[in-house]
Amino acid sequence: MLKEFLVTATQQAVVVIDLMALVIVLIGTIEAFIRGSWVLISSQAGHERRDVWLRFARSLVAGLTFQLAADILETSITPSWEDLAKVGAVAVIRTFLNFFLERDLAEVRERQHEKRRE
Repeated sequence: MLKEFLVTATQQAVVVIDLMALVIVLIGTIEAFIRGSWVLISSQAGHERRDVWLRFARSLVAGLTFQLAADILETSITPSWEDLAKVGAVAVIRTFLNFFLERDLAEVRERQHEKRRE
């Protein structure tokens, strides 16, 4: 009885966390589209374009992080090795995407700090 409750609660938590990730990515994408379109139309400076993509990348990293949390919870209730392998593969892919997005963000931040010091 307790095990069934925990499995059900975990499944519901995974759905809620995936929904949170969806909302974060959706809002970030809509914002990037609107701001990016405005920047392209208005011919603003390069730093404005960079700011749009930086902000978008941050929302993608946040969304991926939430999805990874959902994957971690999901592994606790997977009934078979095949299911566990699928969830693990998705988690690895998301972790690599997150790593590279974070690295790119760090590089852009570093360049921005260098330009401010000049």
